Amino acid sequence: MTDSYGATLRQLRGIAENLIAGPQYRASGTVRLAVRPAGFSGTTLPVEVQGSDLVWPEGRVPLTGTVAQIARAAGLRAGPPEGSYKIVDPLSPNAPLDIDPGVAADVYLSLYAGGQALVEFTPDQHPVLWPEHFDVAVTAGEVNYGVSPGDGFHAGPYAYVGPWKLPEPGGGFWNAPFGAFAPLDVAQPEHDLVAGIVEFFERGRSRV
Repeated sequence: MTDSYGATLRQLRGIAENLIAGPQYRASGTVRLAVRPAGFSGTTLPVEVQGSDLVWPEGRVPLTGTVAQIARAAGLRAGPPEGSYKIVDPLSPNAPLDIDPGVAADVYLSLYAGGQALVEFTPDQHPVLWPEHFDVAVTAGEVNYGVSPGDGFHAGPYAYVGPWKLPEPGGGFWNAPFGAFAPLDVAQPEHDLVAGIVEFFERGRSRV
């Protein structure tokens, strides 16, 4: 992945944390977000990212300038959800945003495809986009299933299976410290991407 991918991903995670999860947590006590076809949104706060804009019931503003400027335009008190989890990599409210639209589209696709796959795989669950790690996930049978657009473990999008009780390492399916992961190719058709993620989850469930 390019430096632009990492920089845009960090900014999108910071936007989720500062402009949606933080205000939502202060208003209703939850940090749970939801994935959307072209972005992500709050679950109890009617604010979402749509492509290159922040959108709320009374308006929208481009994701340009700084987080503080965008928050003022939207009437939000920016800042992460302090007290919910440890804020590890905060995005400064005064840092200028420089989001690559192509990268953002790949991030949105990986997360939305992950959400679709989770709904198909566990129809009784509601996939959650967690701002702390910026991954969409569910827990079923003491196993975490999810999709990350990239992080310190793997730079690009990947699906993962994380049993609470880790299996013995040694290659094969269990190829990560937290269980198993599979890199995702967001260049393939969305239907194929979703199907591949579901198949990976199924293989994980059969091996737990």
